[in-house]
Amino acid sequence: MLALIRRLSLVALLATPTLTPALAQDTTDRPVFGWVEKALVEPWGVEVKAKLDSGALTSSLDARDIERFEKDGEEWVRFRLALEDEDTGEMLEKRLERPVNRNLLLRGAGGTSRRPTVIMTICLGDTLYEEDFSLRDRSEMNYPLLLGRRTISHLGVLDVDKTFLTDPVCDEDSSTVPYEDIK
Repeated sequence: MLALIRRLSLVALLATPTLTPALAQDTTDRPVFGWVEKALVEPWGVEVKAKLDSGALTSSLDARDIERFEKDGEEWVRFRLALEDEDTGEMLEKRLERPVNRNLLLRGAGGTSRRPTVIMTICLGDTLYEEDFSLRDRSEMNYPLLLGRRTISHLGVLDVDKTFLTDPVCDEDSSTVPYEDIK
């Protein structure tokens, strides 16, 4: 009987939603991130707000004037970053060319569309992450950087009750997590 009571008490404790984030933080050696964090877009070190969105599969970066082209027989994309630094208020404007990592096929109420993805580097906490980002004009959205499940899965633990649990503090000695193609 005592064993049954202990088992039921443990089940009740684990099922309590307000305790789950605290339990996660106390029981993991992985970093804990809130649903919104500050991140640095590298190599420029521009600080932006990033939404960690477990409802999205692929991460997304605000990009403008997206043009596809071919270079050396491969598909490339040219785009413009226009990011306001959260810390300084300064605008970073860069025109970039990157090889297309893959093409997303998106289906929605408005039909289907293809969106290119590219590999970019961001800093979260004290670690650099090479990630696959779909390019999209996010100028009308609150967050220029969205991190989807593919990225979140190797960052650490997501605490959906909290925001801004870490500060980006990467430098030349920071460890880098290389991009790994997850199918």
